[in-house]
Amino acid sequence: MAALDEKALRDVLDFAVESAQLAGSFTLGYFNASPPVELKADRSPVTAADRGAEERLRQRIERAFPTHGIVGEELGVKTGTDPARWILDPIDGTFSFISGVPLFAVLIGFEWEGQAVAGVIHMPALGETVYAAKGLGCRWNGRPARVSDVSELGEARLVFASSKAAKKYGKGPEFERLLAACGNDRGFPDAYGYALVATGRAEIALDPIMNLWDTAALFPVLTEAGGTLTDWHGTATHTAPEAIATNGRLFPAVMTALKG
Repeated sequence: MAALDEKALRDVLDFAVESAQLAGSFTLGYFNASPPVELKADRSPVTAADRGAEERLRQRIERAFPTHGIVGEELGVKTGTDPARWILDPIDGTFSFISGVPLFAVLIGFEWEGQAVAGVIHMPALGETVYAAKGLGCRWNGRPARVSDVSELGEARLVFASSKAAKKYGKGPEFERLLAACGNDRGFPDAYGYALVATGRAEIALDPIMNLWDTAALFPVLTEAGGTLTDWHGTATHTAPEAIATNGRLFPAVMTALKG
C-alpha cells in the first residue's frame, strides 16, 4: 500500500469490519459451549476460540495485505515492510466469554505511520458492530454514531470493568472521586463500555490497566464519534497502559475530578 488516501482507508475499514464479523461468527461456535480454559503467564484466561479467531484474522490479513505488520494478543508480532500495522484482540473480554456473558468483542485496530486511523468493535453475541476511520465518521450497525450531549457530571453514566482494579493498580482515590461525582455507574466490561460511550449510551468509560490490542480499535471509534480517548492524565493516545473515554463535553470535568 503506497499511500493511504480516502479510498484506501475506506477499503481498509470495510475489510476490517468484514474480518471482525467473520471472526465473531467463529467465536460463537464456542460461546456457552464450555470450551477448555487455559491460564496464560499473566493468569488471564484463553481458549481455542481466542486462538482460532486470531489465526483466521491473521490469515485473512496476510492474504490481502502481505506487506503489513500484525500485532495480536495471542500470537505475537509480525513485522511488515509498509507503515501499516493491524492490531488484534480476537476476544476482548475472555472472562465474560467463558462465563456466558454476551458482552465480549472482537477488536481490530489499524495503524498508519504509528497513528490509529481505523477501528472496529464487533460484539458477535449482541449483533452489534461499531466502527470508524479517521475523517470518515463513526457508525453503529451502518447508521451514524455519536456521543451523548450530557454536559454535567451529575448526569453522567460512568461504566467500568472492575471497581477493584482501580485500587489494585494504584488509582483507587482517583476512581472514587470520579465515581462520587457521576450521577450513575454500571459495571459494563471491557470494550463494550467504550462502545456505549461512542454510541451515546454512556458518557465515561475507564480502565486502570490496558494493552495496545485493547485500545488501538477504541481510539478512532471514540474520536470519530465526537468523544475522547486518553490516558488518566488527559493525553490523547492509543498506546498508554490505561484509558479513559468521555463524550468530549465532560472531558475537562473528568480530568478535574481525577486530579482532586
